[in-house]
Amino acid sequence: MVQSKNEGYLGNTLVKRAGVETQYTEVEFQEYLKCSKDPIHFIQNYCSIISLDEGLVKFDLRGYQESLIKHYDENRFNVVLASRQSGKSITSCAYLLWYLLFTPEVTVAVLANKGVIAREMISRIVTMLESVPFFLQPGVKILNKGNIEFGNDSKVVAAATSSSSIRGLSINLLYLDEFAFVENAEEFYTSTYPVVTSGKNSKVIITSTANGVGNMFYKIYESAIQKQSEYKHFLINWYDVPGRDEEWKKQTIANTSETQFEQEYGNSFLGTGTTLINSNTLLGMRSIDPDWNRDNINIYDRPVEGHEYVCTVDVSQGRGIDYSTFSIFDVSVQPFKQVATYRDNMISPMLLPDVINKYAHPYNDALVIIENNAEGSLVAKMLHYDVEYESVFVQGMSKAEDIGVTMNRKIKRIGCSTLKELLEENRLTLIDRTTITELMTFVHKGTSYEADRGYHDDMVMNCVLFSWFITTPYFEHLTDKAVKTLLYSEQQKLIEDDLLPAGVFGALEGQEETFVDVEGDRWYVDSSS
Repeated sequence: MVQSKNEGYLGNTLVKRAGVETQYTEVEFQEYLKCSKDPIHFIQNYCSIISLDEGLVKFDLRGYQESLIKHYDENRFNVVLASRQSGKSITSCAYLLWYLLFTPEVTVAVLANKGVIAREMISRIVTMLESVPFFLQPGVKILNKGNIEFGNDSKVVAAATSSSSIRGLSINLLYLDEFAFVENAEEFYTSTYPVVTSGKNSKVIITSTANGVGNMFYKIYESAIQKQSEYKHFLINWYDVPGRDEEWKKQTIANTSETQFEQEYGNSFLGTGTTLINSNTLLGMRSIDPDWNRDNINIYDRPVEGHEYVCTVDVSQGRGIDYSTFSIFDVSVQPFKQVATYRDNMISPMLLPDVINKYAHPYNDALVIIENNAEGSLVAKMLHYDVEYESVFVQGMSKAEDIGVTMNRKIKRIGCSTLKELLEENRLTLIDRTTITELMTFVHKGTSYEADRGYHDDMVMNCVLFSWFITTPYFEHLTDKAVKTLLYSEQQKLIEDDLLPAGVFGALEGQEETFVDVEGDRWYVDSSS
C-alpha cells in the first residue's frame, strides 16, 4: 500500500518512483533477504498475473514451473522446448522481474520474432511489478512499452530479433521467446552470441514450441540433449499441464489433426525446417488405425479383385538398428493409396522373403520392387528363386541382370522429387502413422535427403522407391492389363500350381471370395469395387 501519490511513478500508485526512501521493519527486511535469494518464494507470494477466466490472480506456480525457475537460476545457458499454452513465457517473465529487482546494474534484453510480441513481454513484467509491495521495489526511473529502467540501475529492453537489435549494449541476460519461429535466426544468433557471452556471468534463456528441424532452435536444443554445448535443456510436455489428459488430447486432435497436435503440443520437430515435404502438406496428413495388425504388418485395405498393387521393399541387417520394411500401394485408384505396411528391425534377411511372399501374394501378386543394395540383393534373389515368387521387378527386364533396383543418386533424386509432387498435389495417400512420422524428419542434407540425426527413414524409402517406379516405362506396362497378362501369365500359373496347394482363388456364384495363404491365414477378397 502506498503512503502517498508522490511515491508512485507518474501517477501510477502501484509502481514506486525511483528515489523514494524505504523504511524497513525487521519483518520486511528479513522478507526482502528471503526474496532476494529465492525466486520461487518471491513469485509465489508477490507476483500476480492476468487469467483469462478469473482476471488478476496470484501466480500459483505449477510443479513444472517451479522446476523451470530453478533451472534458470542454476544454469547459465538455458533452452526450453515446451508444449503450446503451457505458461513458459509468463514463467520466464516472472523470473526476469525477480532478476531485475534483486540484481543491481544488469541489462536484460527481451527479443522475439516481432517487436510487438517482445513489448507484450514488457507489459506482462509491468503487470507483475504492480502487484509487488513497495518495500520490494527498487523504484522506477523509466517505464514505457519498450523498456524499464529501475532505481538500482538495472533495465530491460524489448526489441525484434535482428543482427542490430542489441548492438552497443552490454547484455547480462538475453531472453529469446519462440525462437523456432524467428526468421534468419542463425544469422541473428551468430551476431548476438559473442555480445552476450562476453561476460563471465551472463545468461541466455531460449524458449519455444517446436517448428520443424533444421532451424537454429532445433540445433541448439539437440546439441543440449547430446551434451555437445553449454546449454541445458528443459522439456514441458502437454500432459504436465493440469487438465490435459487423454480425453483432452483426443478432442484436440479431432478439432485439428494428429500431425498438428504433435507439432504444437507434442514437442515433435516437424512441419518446416528443411523437410522434403512442405509444412502445410505434413500438417494435413492424417494416419488411421489399421484394419488388421499382427507380427509387424498393418493392413489398411484388403485386396480388391482386379486391382493392381506394387510392393516396395527396404532391407536392413536385422540387428535392431535400421528396419526392414515394405509398403503395398494400390495403383488402380486415384490418388494412389498405401494399403499395407511392414516394419521390423530384428528379422533376418534370410526370413524376409517368406514374409514378403505371404503378404504380397494375396494382393493379386503385387509387383515386388526391392532395393538390392547390400542385403537387399540376397532377399530379392531368394524371393525369386527359392520362394519362387515370380512377380519381382527386374531393372532392365532381363533376368540376367540383378533382380531389384540398385539405389543410386539419380534414382533417389527422381524418387524424392516425384514423392514431393505426389504428396503436395494429393496424388498419393499415405495413412500409416510411422510413414508420416518419418516424413516429418526426412530432411535435406548435402545434395540429397535423409533422416535427420537420431531418426529413421526406412518407411520413407519405400515411398521414394515407389515414386521413382511410377516415372518409368515399367509402370505403364504394369497398368496396361493386356501387357501385364502377356508378361506374367506363365509366372502366375507357376505360382498357383506350386505355391498355393492349400487355397483356392475365386468362388462359386453366390459365395464370398476367400483365399488361404501358404501359412493358413484366410483372406477375404473385396470385390465391391
